[in-house]
Amino acid sequence: MTIGHKQPISVLVVIHTTAREVLLLERAAHPGFWQSVTGSREGEEALVDTARREVLEETGIDTSLGQLRDWHMTNTFEIFAEWRHRYAPGVSHNVEHVFSLELATRPEIVIAPREHRDWQWLPWEQAAERCFSWSNRDAILMLPQRPHPGT
Repeated sequence: MTIGHKQPISVLVVIHTTAREVLLLERAAHPGFWQSVTGSREGEEALVDTARREVLEETGIDTSLGQLRDWHMTNTFEIFAEWRHRYAPGVSHNVEHVFSLELATRPEIVIAPREHRDWQWLPWEQAAERCFSWSNRDAILMLPQRPHPGT
């Protein structure tokens, strides 16, 4: 990685309640593009720390309020051409690491206005349908198969 370039290593964090209501964020640069929390690793931080940082930056949620889980699952996808300038020359694909954050209730949301313009809680099925990203949709569709704490 060259200094000043984003790493092609990121996290996807599906934030949901125990009732499987999923928080989605609408991208500021692309109205109508809804997603879960995503973001690139900075420096040599552990991926769980990337997940914690991105959740706090994008929603204002402290992950200690819930159960943050590393799914030990990755997705590799081509980086959209409009965003490739952020990466080192020749980088065309990103490896995304999937996490979830389960919360007992819906906390107050404070979005990062430069990144997102709106947010909403939806039942998991509706949230999956609304996502523009296939990897985000697939992760949400897997929620019913994910174990709950203590199971």
